[in-house]
Amino acid sequence: MAFAPAPLLTPIPAKSSFLTTKLKPAMPPTLHLRLPATSANLGPGFDALGLALSLFLTIDAELSPITSIAATGRNADLCGSLSNNLILMTYTEVLSHQGLAAPAIALKLHNEIPLGMGCGSSAAAILAGVHLANHFGQLRWSSQQILDEASNREGHPDNVAACVHGGLTASSTVLTASVEPQPTTLTATLGHDLPWRLLLALPTESLSTTTARALLPASYPRADAVANVQATALLVSAFALGRPDLLRAAMHDRLHQPFRASACPLLPALLPLAGHHGIHGVALSGAGPSVLLIADPILPLDTLQQAIRSAAGTHLTEILSLTIGQPALYQPA
Repeated sequence: MAFAPAPLLTPIPAKSSFLTTKLKPAMPPTLHLRLPATSANLGPGFDALGLALSLFLTIDAELSPITSIAATGRNADLCGSLSNNLILMTYTEVLSHQGLAAPAIALKLHNEIPLGMGCGSSAAAILAGVHLANHFGQLRWSSQQILDEASNREGHPDNVAACVHGGLTASSTVLTASVEPQPTTLTATLGHDLPWRLLLALPTESLSTTTARALLPASYPRADAVANVQATALLVSAFALGRPDLLRAAMHDRLHQPFRASACPLLPALLPLAGHHGIHGVALSGAGPSVLLIADPILPLDTLQQAIRSAAGTHLTEILSLTIGQPALYQPA
């Protein structure tokens, strides 16, 4: 889920020493954020690859006498809850760890990202919270510091990195070469302009990442690990060269999808579509339960949707037709 319990924020009095001494006049009074949904793994790229999708979490924020959220879009009730909101929890925690109180803010939020469906909703929410803290707390963090903070809070970099950079983003967490090594996220991005059609098949029930990870074994046979390394190399090459003909083999996974299939019934139903009906590749979206299909953009959408609906049966609730997403937008105003 993208939204977890957070303490209710209380307004900071106008005469607070934080507002009078920590906030500098040069700070733009508002902040606009536009953060894309992301689909991690794409089959074999477990915790290493993420693809930005053309669904967005959009936020306009400003200082306010009291903290409030006006939410529209998907799951507006959860997104608009002050006491159940990962954005606000991240915002307050980041500033608290810097020894700062969180100024009250008013958010206007529009959400297009399905929650609990493996579409990077938590990564977008965490990244939004870090950006809000950096802006209204005047932390003056670099883009790398923001990426590192959000990745560390998420626990893995794949969704956050793709949310920041758009396109297909490969990411890895390494330790800095310093006296006190700190984790930092290295990234490489490609494929922003590929015209491929992305189809996101949403099931009837959500699945938490914690539950999905608990299904995985503690170790794997060497043959499975080697197969995934080969497929991941082929997958990155397919995006780099614009080779959709490689995706059927390149999106094949042996490390996580076989173990999650029982909890993600859309996956075994839709995997056989790869290589047929204009559908190049099929994989779980992140930890599931949604399924991502990459298809030929020339074929009629109705034809593709009918093939998916016929294969999915009663497990399907919605099909979203998308494109590859662009980088996150951070715009003080």
